[in-house]
Amino acid sequence: MQAQEPARRSAQLPRLVELVHTQRWAALATLDPDGQPFASMVAYAVNPEGGLLLHLSRLAAHTRHLEARPRVALVISEADCGHGDPQTLARVTLQGEVRRVDPEAADYATDRAAYLARLPDAEPLFSFGDFALFCITPTAARLVGGFAQAFSYPAGELGALAKGPSGGMK
Repeated sequence: MQAQEPARRSAQLPRLVELVHTQRWAALATLDPDGQPFASMVAYAVNPEGGLLLHLSRLAAHTRHLEARPRVALVISEADCGHGDPQTLARVTLQGEVRRVDPEAADYATDRAAYLARLPDAEPLFSFGDFALFCITPTAARLVGGFAQAFSYPAGELGALAKGPSGGMK
């Protein structure tokens, strides 16, 4: 049975990739200055390298938290349609390191374009001085696909996020 586990885990990686690429609203988990957990809902997009992009106000508590402690988690779930057992919904927790994307850096234009391709209504916010673009580099993921379907993925296997659900660049 243990010999089948890596194959089952590999077979579920496309489900993780599809979930990340088809949703755009997630729970961001940070730690406040006292080390207490803090969660908030944020919009996100995926950049061409598989990083998770957040466009956040630097006035928000979660932004101050992640700037002080750059280790975060992002929880993404299938949408709940309001009936059936919500525990059967696929969900993934992505852990990672976050950094602010410098507007003068070479990757800023690409990341901004990727974010706006997924969230075009955010365009006006890019002119606000308190907003900044951040990128989470995933270091681990835990996919729960339903009952008895939980799989962990190390950073080395998360490069598939860059390819998108069809396996090609998204």
